[in-house]
Amino acid sequence: MNYIVCTYALYLAISIALTVWVAKTLHKNGRLFLVDAFHGNEPLADSINHLLLVGFYLINVGYVTLALKYGDKAASVQELLEVLSTKIGAVLLILGAMHFFNLYVFNKMRKRALLHSAPPPLPPDARTPVVS
Repeated sequence: MNYIVCTYALYLAISIALTVWVAKTLHKNGRLFLVDAFHGNEPLADSINHLLLVGFYLINVGYVTLALKYGDKAASVQELLEVLSTKIGAVLLILGAMHFFNLYVFNKMRKRALLHSAPPPLPPDARTPVVS
């Protein structure tokens, strides 16, 4: 088997395995965060969690398959490892970026929800005189 086909096969196997592992981890551990963000509404949190999982798979597997074509072509074992590490590194960076983007968005949602559920501020009990 030539090095290019071997690189493609290893790249696809490793990238898809990493994507599945990260997706399952985020899906499992993100549930509590989403339940809190949606005020204990578990059906809504579970639905959003599932939709995020599907979107995560679509974006990452789509990127992995598109990136298969790009980059250097391996002509030796050394080049195979270099090309593979570059492609896997890009996949890992994208997985990490998506994770932090999701955390940012849901943290904003959670803060907004907590702000709306907070009790109203207390009225002032004294006045500060205005000095002119």
